[in-house]
Amino acid sequence: MAYVITQPCIGTKDASCVDVCPVDCIHPGPGEDGYDEHEQLYINPDECIDCGACEPACPVTAIFEESAVPAEWKQWIKINADFFQGA
Repeated sequence: MAYVITQPCIGTKDASCVDVCPVDCIHPGPGEDGYDEHEQLYINPDECIDCGACEPACPVTAIFEESAVPAEWKQWIKINADFFQGA
């Protein structure tokens, strides 16, 4: 079960989570194509190894384990997965 970045990331894109991810599954990170065009970061559910390092690194509490995403942000599970469908 992957981790998911939710609504509080919008407009923040702190990228602390990118720095601690051991498998580089959070995109688009600073310097990557698309970073400026997207208003939040996304976790690739196929690459995430469920280590949880990203969750405490997020200064706006936007990252949750998929099973713990608050009800009001459940749509972000699909939003994260959809971001990588065309990749």
